[in-house]
Amino acid sequence: MRLPGFYNEDCMVGMAEFPDKYFDLAIVDPPYGININMNMGLKKGMTKKRKQKKWDNAIPSAEYFNELFRISKNQVIWGGNYFPLPTTRCFIVWDKGESMYGRSFTECEMAWTSFDESARIYKLNPMDINRFHPTQKPIKLYEWTLNKYAKLGDKILDTHVGSASSLIACHNLGFEFTGFELDGEYYYSAKNRLDMAMAQQDIFNYIDRPTIEEKLAYSE
Repeated sequence: MRLPGFYNEDCMVGMAEFPDKYFDLAIVDPPYGININMNMGLKKGMTKKRKQKKWDNAIPSAEYFNELFRISKNQVIWGGNYFPLPTTRCFIVWDKGESMYGRSFTECEMAWTSFDESARIYKLNPMDINRFHPTQKPIKLYEWTLNKYAKLGDKILDTHVGSASSLIACHNLGFEFTGFELDGEYYYSAKNRLDMAMAQQDIFNYIDRPTIEEKLAYSE
């Protein structure tokens, strides 16, 4: 079985290496099969126009969901309203408010969850001028999700990392994570974003760490 980390690999290959119910929580954002245009909704000057990819043309297979449910105890699945999943009363609704994308994207997105709780609404504008992935979600959205549905010590899985927002949130909150991203271009962009975020937090932790004198005073 592999170590936790971020892998440029097909998640089906990676998931096969883990035993049943290894992960406490899977937070995933697989392609919805709606053939989304990754340049849709971007304002002029926000980011470079990128070539269209065919990554979102097909809904994940039944084998994908079988593996996901096999190796994780609980799941949060973005776009779950597009998939043939079991009935749940605990949907997460991300209300984007006044969208900066000219309403080309939907004003809200939904996530299916395996939890037997009431539905929840999270309101946050998706503004991110450095957005490089078509379904990139805010780090704060993932931090909110982890605070609501994970507990300290949980192991987190993301099968379609995309922009690495989920992994950055895991790192910020101290969760062990394993993530997969098949597309090489997205992987290296996400890896760079993750490395920068981790380095920045390490600097903050170093600055905020107590001095020897403070440690001695605290121990007295």
